[in-house]
Amino acid sequence: MKKLIDNPYIILICRILVGYVFLSFGISKIADPAFFAKEIGNYGIAPEWSLNLIALILPWIEIFAGLMLIMGINIKANSLLIASLLVFFIVMIASAWARGLDISCGCSAHNPMKVGLPKILENSACTILCVLMWMFPNKGLTISNLLPKTDEN
Repeated sequence: MKKLIDNPYIILICRILVGYVFLSFGISKIADPAFFAKEIGNYGIAPEWSLNLIALILPWIEIFAGLMLIMGINIKANSLLIASLLVFFIVMIASAWARGLDISCGCSAHNPMKVGLPKILENSACTILCVLMWMFPNKGLTISNLLPKTDEN
């Protein structure tokens, strides 16, 4: 089983899937930070003064972590970062769902999805993929392997 999971092509597919999700959602949030700030505010948890700051910073974190994961740079660190974000998102979505809020999850302006079980399951699946990448960060198919090796003294 370990041999199947540690397969460089399986890990590459995981990196591309999760990385693409974070890259595309991050880009859609950057396009309209005011809309994203409103989406964050709909959860009713973050203080009003922090909404714009979160809306400006979080998408860039998602973009860079997603891009680095796709390229295979610091796979363990970036999969851990994304998994941490996903766990936070799951808690936020579950909280909103438990409180009966009828709001969009805030993942993307282009594809609004309501908070609820489907979104929790989707984020949970991505979290599992991140855990696999963290446990088996196969470095076979990465940008760093394409670069020439240098001798540093």
